[in-house]
Amino acid sequence: MSGEAGHQGGDSPETPPRGRRRLTSWLTTRSVARQVFLLQLVLVVLLVAAAVVALVVQARRDTMADARHRTIAAAQSFAHAPGLVRALQNDFPTVELQPLAEGARKAAGIDALIVYELDGITLTHSDPTQLGKHVIGPYAEAAAGRPFTRTFQGALGLSVVSAAPVRDARGDVVAIVSAAVTVEKVQDSLDQQLPVFLGSAAGALGLVALGTGLVSRRLRRQTHGLGPAEMTRMYEHHDAVLHAVREGVLITGRDHRLLLANDEARRLLDLPPDAEGRRVTDLGLDPSLTALLSSDRIATDEVHLAADRLLALNKRVTLPPGGQHGSVVTLRDTTELRSLSGRAEVARERLTLLYDAGVRIGTTLDVVRTAEELAEVASPGFADVATVELLDPVLSGEEPAGAGTELRRTALAGLTEDHPLYPSGELIRFVPGSPVDVSVTEGRSVVVTDLASSTGWRAQDEERARRVLRYGIHALAVVPLRARGVVLGVANFWRSGASPPFTDEDLSFAEELANRAAVSIDNARRYTREHTMAVTLQRSLMPRSLPGDETLDVASRYLPAESGVGGDWFDVIPLPGARVALVVGDVVGHGLHAAATMGRLRIAVHNFSALDLSPDELIWRLDELVALLDVQDEPSEGWGETITGATCLCVVYDSVSGEVAVATAGHLPPAVVRPDGSVDFLESPVSPPLGLGNGMPVETVRTVLPEGSRLVLYTDGLLEDRTRDPDASLAALRDALTGPGRSPEETCAAIIDTMLPTGSGDDVALLVAGLRRMDPDRVAAWDVARDPAAVSPVRNACARKLAEWGLEDIAFGTELILSELITNAVRYGLEPIKVRLLYGSSLVCEVSDGSSTAPYIRRAADTDEGGRGLFLVAQYAEKWGTRYSPRGKTIWAAQATAPGAGPDLDDLGEDDILGQWGDAEL
Repeated sequence: MSGEAGHQGGDSPETPPRGRRRLTSWLTTRSVARQVFLLQLVLVVLLVAAAVVALVVQARRDTMADARHRTIAAAQSFAHAPGLVRALQNDFPTVELQPLAEGARKAAGIDALIVYELDGITLTHSDPTQLGKHVIGPYAEAAAGRPFTRTFQGALGLSVVSAAPVRDARGDVVAIVSAAVTVEKVQDSLDQQLPVFLGSAAGALGLVALGTGLVSRRLRRQTHGLGPAEMTRMYEHHDAVLHAVREGVLITGRDHRLLLANDEARRLLDLPPDAEGRRVTDLGLDPSLTALLSSDRIATDEVHLAADRLLALNKRVTLPPGGQHGSVVTLRDTTELRSLSGRAEVARERLTLLYDAGVRIGTTLDVVRTAEELAEVASPGFADVATVELLDPVLSGEEPAGAGTELRRTALAGLTEDHPLYPSGELIRFVPGSPVDVSVTEGRSVVVTDLASSTGWRAQDEERARRVLRYGIHALAVVPLRARGVVLGVANFWRSGASPPFTDEDLSFAEELANRAAVSIDNARRYTREHTMAVTLQRSLMPRSLPGDETLDVASRYLPAESGVGGDWFDVIPLPGARVALVVGDVVGHGLHAAATMGRLRIAVHNFSALDLSPDELIWRLDELVALLDVQDEPSEGWGETITGATCLCVVYDSVSGEVAVATAGHLPPAVVRPDGSVDFLESPVSPPLGLGNGMPVETVRTVLPEGSRLVLYTDGLLEDRTRDPDASLAALRDALTGPGRSPEETCAAIIDTMLPTGSGDDVALLVAGLRRMDPDRVAAWDVARDPAAVSPVRNACARKLAEWGLEDIAFGTELILSELITNAVRYGLEPIKVRLLYGSSLVCEVSDGSSTAPYIRRAADTDEGGRGLFLVAQYAEKWGTRYSPRGKTIWAAQATAPGAGPDLDDLGEDDILGQWGDAEL
């Protein structure tokens, strides 16, 4: 506890001392004073460092020069010493010269005094071990009689060496004297001087730093620690406040003297040039304003009178470092604010109304609804009553051929039930000179400030005009609705009661509102035209009636999408052999492209069905066709869409056998309602949509359905619902179909009521077919042996069957057809050979064999022995063709069974018939 108490009064152990904190804070503050101090300190450090380096270099240079001078002086002095030549001539010169050289070395203060003979033998040396040794050095110059000084590496180390020649009495060089001082000794001498240099530099640096710190401290006090950016910004702000800002600023100090007044304050208060420094009571201001400026009261948006101006004043008190408070006052001129506030409020309301117009007008692509939205937006926000009149072609989606004066009133807003204006939907013929006539024909806006005095407006309908005036309507603004340079109609804005007449600003707003609405009306018009064209195209491409006979009962529904016409379609195509093809497809998208694509696919299916193709081959060929069309359509300009994304389902029903063959390309499976009311889906192998098969084979699902079953084909729009998943939609469809005893029409109604009670976002195609079998008594079949003798018995059996059916009228032609077809099958075909007669709406003769040879028709020449068979078949049959199966082919010929049907045999002479009768060749 005592430790804690004792520690409370001091700094934390981890907290630096207060003096260091202040120094650190001062050093880390990016103020002008700090930057000046650091700049001066850096300059002084650089100058002192440069001076120290210069002194050291100079001292080194002087020391080396002194070493050279001492060595050369010592060498020359000893070389000219008396008795040196005599001593060199002795037998043992070293004995006499060594003591003399050592004495001279010590007296000269050098490291070595060496005497060399000309051959480099050392006679004297400061190191006795070097005596008598041969030394190689740069003495050639001295041997030549010229003294020199060098610095080189010798026996004593790196040294400054000077050499001088020794001459005898005749002037010949007899020896060399060398004096040396080591560089290390020179450096020692310099090191002894370096502390003096550094001490002097440190002292100078300290004195300069102290002086710089004092100057910086004073500067910091005067700049309040501001940095360069702050000072620059403060100057810019000060300049802006003084000269640029459009609000008056006054700063008062002690004794309520005016310290600063900017240009705007001088203008607003009409201050004299010498106002700064004077008391506010001496400025001649309004008494209330003077009382406020000379008091300590705070004010917020107070309005004071200054001459003829109303000034809004704000005042705040300041506390400068001196302790005596001052004040800051801001002034702004509010004289025009009151007049502008009303206009600003009106402008704000108009902008809000334009924003509402952008949101509320054009929410649908319906021309009438868009016109009603314009009237609803304008009334009552802008006008008391608003009406819209459009040209009749606009309402039908067409573009007006010209500006006419017959307009149909399309929308009204702001009126009571007993209003006197023309009702909505009435076609109005505006008379020449009326405001609407002028606006439409001249394409400009017309304002009538007083309807009572407007002869042109009253001339339209004098009696109605009086009732309108009694209703209280007194002003009118007519604005043309123009889009892309075409006048679509007019918008009439009416004011009644106490509302003022329309001004130029009101007219500008009305034109802006009308221009925005005109664009939306034009968009709706163009959509209406495109939608009408798409509907017309689709209706022309869809089947107008569905074929039905005793084996098939068909009902259908087509529901267009809410957003427009789509590409869903269905078809029922009768096929030979008592068969029928049920086809349903879906093209992705809506509009003209989807409808046109649907027509192309439907025509292609009809063409492929005419070839009597199987469902899988028909889908495969359709896939190839779509892929080819996609490639051909891709580079075309302005038509970037392709067919890719279309699906198709083909079901072929054989009423003789009850077999159903199903092939699909990305489509939903058909539903089967059996006679007992149970529901199944004929699931087929998954296959891609049309155009994406890449030549892959298509699989076919075959099954036999009992008589009384119902086939249900549909598109995905029937199942698409955002509130449930696909499995739930299929379950709902199963529930809607479950139940026996319904006709196809009742089935269609039940499906629509259950699946689409409120409409669909996508178009829906629905096809329901009730299946029945062909009466077995109307079917006859025979097996034929591959023997020419077997032709006659089969022909006779067919003749008897025709007589049984009461078809004697066409018996001759039928026998001729059968005889030719059976004969050619026996002669050119393969077993098994079968003959079948089908008596329905027409009589169909079928001859099947195991060969896949393709027959063709031609006209035989006079010299040909055959080749007339198919020509005769084509003459007597209404239609004929060939279909292929995995086990061969079937050649069929259909004949009408109505009385008088078939070719007129009287037109063919007996010779012609006999001439063409013969062996036919396929």
